[in-house]
Amino acid sequence: MKTNEFLSLLEQHPNKELLFEYAPGKLVKANYHITEIKNITVDSVDCGAGTDFWKETVIQLWESPEEIGKLDFMHTHKALEILNRVDRIKPMEKEVEVKFEYSNDTFHTAQLFVNSYAIKAEQLVLYLGINQTDCKAKDTCGIPSKIEVVSENSCSPGSGCC
Repeated sequence: MKTNEFLSLLEQHPNKELLFEYAPGKLVKANYHITEIKNITVDSVDCGAGTDFWKETVIQLWESPEEIGKLDFMHTHKALEILNRVDRIKPMEKEVEVKFEYSNDTFHTAQLFVNSYAIKAEQLVLYLGINQTDCKAKDTCGIPSKIEVVSENSCSPGSGCC
């Protein structure tokens, strides 16, 4: 989901509770706050010497320990107000991927993509998920797209196994 699509969703549904499902059946608790909005620029080189460049928006969600047990979720209009305030100070890139950074006591810190969303009677629910890491230079490095199981003895210098 692009940043502008997320902002548009918030605008279109101003009076709904904003919920985030970070893993199947697991919601960010109602005591969450939006604590940081990051304009990220990635300028990278992969293992095959290929270069890449992109930008993304990362919105950090944090559960306040002082509000444990809170039942009312942040509403979309409040989230939009926060994001608009930030945008006036440090403009967000609108045509870039938006991710949500989150962790709790049982879930490691991760930057999660928006896989889908649902509009319910009183709620806007964003279903978040991860993308697995991958080698971008498979062709250059001679790595097959489907990894075969190799025995320890079959790995030799130059064989392509790591």
